[in-house]
Amino acid sequence: MSSVRRCLGVVILGALGAHLTLEAQAPERHLVSGEAVAIYNLVGRVTVTGGGGSDVAIEVSRRGADAGRLAVETGAIDHDGRQWQSLRVVYPSNRIVATSLGSRSRTSLKVRRDGTFGDGGRDRGDEVVIAGSGSGMNAAADLAVSIPPGKRVGLYLAVGEVTVTNVKGELRIDVASAPVTVSGVTGSLTVDAGSGAVDVRTIEGELSVDTGSGRVVALDIRGPRLVVETGSGGFEGSGITTQSVDVESGSGDVSLSDVAAASVSIETGSGEVTLALKQAPNLLAVETGSGDVEIRVPGDLSAHVEFETGSGDIETDFSVTIRKYSRDSVRGQIGNGKGRVRIETGSGDIRLLRS
Repeated sequence: MSSVRRCLGVVILGALGAHLTLEAQAPERHLVSGEAVAIYNLVGRVTVTGGGGSDVAIEVSRRGADAGRLAVETGAIDHDGRQWQSLRVVYPSNRIVATSLGSRSRTSLKVRRDGTFGDGGRDRGDEVVIAGSGSGMNAAADLAVSIPPGKRVGLYLAVGEVTVTNVKGELRIDVASAPVTVSGVTGSLTVDAGSGAVDVRTIEGELSVDTGSGRVVALDIRGPRLVVETGSGGFEGSGITTQSVDVESGSGDVSLSDVAAASVSIETGSGEVTLALKQAPNLLAVETGSGDVEIRVPGDLSAHVEFETGSGDIETDFSVTIRKYSRDSVRGQIGNGKGRVRIETGSGDIRLLRS
């Protein structure tokens, strides 16, 4: 049976003990066993690294005037229809003040009594407000997490920041409002951010990024699939080798280079799309409500092609056998028509060029 072992940092006691804050204490160290581990914290900085041993090691450093009111709870929880071991930093207040966020910052979310939040239970629990100023509980917890190879770890943070380096396993990061920086994950990585920039680099495995607002950068990605969805915010990617690339943006430019994928799908409500492929795809679909589209493909491209623009020019340096032509659309064939290319923009120019 999975178990949780807790190792407390040294606490200095004595005549001056009553005047010491928890910020002066050594971090609390927790070892969480089990193949699946979920970590929850509302406010703080989270640093994740790959580690050895058999347990997930978590150091908790409390800070703030009310840090002594924080509780750190561990044990099994039901999560995503299965049982996970967990560490949960519990804040006994429905209003938390984090001055490091800035006076105008405000985030609200539903938090369940056991300190869990997010995922399928986003609408369950009591509403908690995290603000940069005003009255409330002044406390935060910084976490240093070390993950052995092969673990499945879910990391849940409301506000703060997350940094991950050199992890081997299955990692899910869920933040309400926080920047996320990841480098060196082998396995699979899922990032879900309500708001905040996401920067992921050197990933070997399946990658999925979903952000409500915030720029996404993905560099040196190798795996079966890359999925990026952002409500507002641009996406920049380079050095991508996958079976499929799927990008959806409500608004924001999409710029991808050095891409090798059999299937590429890009959709944006408004924004320019720039794509440089290092191999001809089997399927290429690009759609933008407004914005120019420029695609560069190797000269051996062979595909049925369809271009459509509400207002704009269509340009290509490939030899196209025209099947249907009108003022705002072209249908035809390049080479033997092995693949399929469809490019559509409501307002903007279309360019399909040799790389």
